[in-house]
Amino acid sequence: MRHPSDGTLRRLVDEPAGVADTDRSHVASCPKCEAGLAAARDDAATVALHFEISDISGREVDEAWQRLLANPAATGLAASAASAASAASAGLAGAAGAGGLALPGVPGVPGVPGAGGLASPGSAGRSARWRALLRSPVIAGIAVAALLAGAGAAAAANWLPIFRAERVAPLVIVPSDLVQLPELSGYGKLEITSAPRVRQVADAAAAKEGAGLGVPQVAELPRGVTGEPSYRVGDKATATFTFSAAKAAQTAAADGRSLPPMPAGLDGSQFRLSAGPGVAATWAEARGVPALIVARAVAPAAFSGGVPFETARDYLLSLPGLPASVASQLRSFSGDGTLPLIVKAGREESFTADVGGVQGTVLATRDGAMAGVIWVDDGLVTVVGGSLSTDEVLEVARGLTWQR
Repeated sequence: MRHPSDGTLRRLVDEPAGVADTDRSHVASCPKCEAGLAAARDDAATVALHFEISDISGREVDEAWQRLLANPAATGLAASAASAASAASAGLAGAAGAGGLALPGVPGVPGVPGAGGLASPGSAGRSARWRALLRSPVIAGIAVAALLAGAGAAAAANWLPIFRAERVAPLVIVPSDLVQLPELSGYGKLEITSAPRVRQVADAAAAKEGAGLGVPQVAELPRGVTGEPSYRVGDKATATFTFSAAKAAQTAAADGRSLPPMPAGLDGSQFRLSAGPGVAATWAEARGVPALIVARAVAPAAFSGGVPFETARDYLLSLPGLPASVASQLRSFSGDGTLPLIVKAGREESFTADVGGVQGTVLATRDGAMAGVIWVDDGLVTVVGGSLSTDEVLEVARGLTWQR
């Protein structure tokens, strides 16, 4: 079979839903095309950063930061939570097809789907961009993880809390699995309730007021990082996902498969997702690319409209199309509040480290160009990252204080 064109590979980055299944299957099994896709992702994110980070006054700042913080491959580290949430990212984190840090709730970082519906100039375009982002296979994977990674307590207002992030742990995905991840729209309908409305603010005081959170204060900037930071804040993001048996069956049939028997009550069941608000401080280098990012947001949470967590988890992980390696790892995320953090095998590596008495997860590109650390403490997810070494990001993280 012929190799897909460079244009097709780029479309897998920008609009994966528009690429034929035959081409996606080929890319997933072809080392040459996998390498081409990785290069297309890096090129797209690098160009986006150079053009968009410098234009911080425009209405595109939410989209630019979505790509920046949610795609560690693109900025080196930055460039797959967010989520935060680009979910730093929730919405589910930024050249969305690249995967990587998904830090829910942190300005510009997707981790939990949420966005759109802004009552402001340009709201229609921004809402459309968020919906396009949520069609990404990577975003779908993170969304499924958010739905699966927790267990419940008592019902409140007819919603059963099934997940509240308390810690993070790596979810290792190989490039071919990133291509094969099913799209969220193939399983139901996502209704965007409120968008994070990521925006730049004048100073630390405005950031504190806008997010309702403490503003980060770095004890000592790493070598090469100078000047005063710029600040961005994001509102709380919420969305409701309704599972559809009909859509799931169509998705399976398109892949030549059939659905396993469905538990009673799952068709039409709803999951409510939320993350944020959040605040981020950024120090830029001379080229305009962020050298250091410190972001914090209210950690993501998920609620079920009544279907038990175990029922949804077991069935969703049995659906055709989800790579076996991903499903097996997600099964290990039980009801302990652990938030999956995507790590791309062969390109990134991760390890745990202590950050002020809390376990953090460190993520770094194998070439040493970028690094970051993310941790959850007292209901807040925090990320420190940039064009730094792992030692440097840990030093910054351990020395952080928060202006309250």
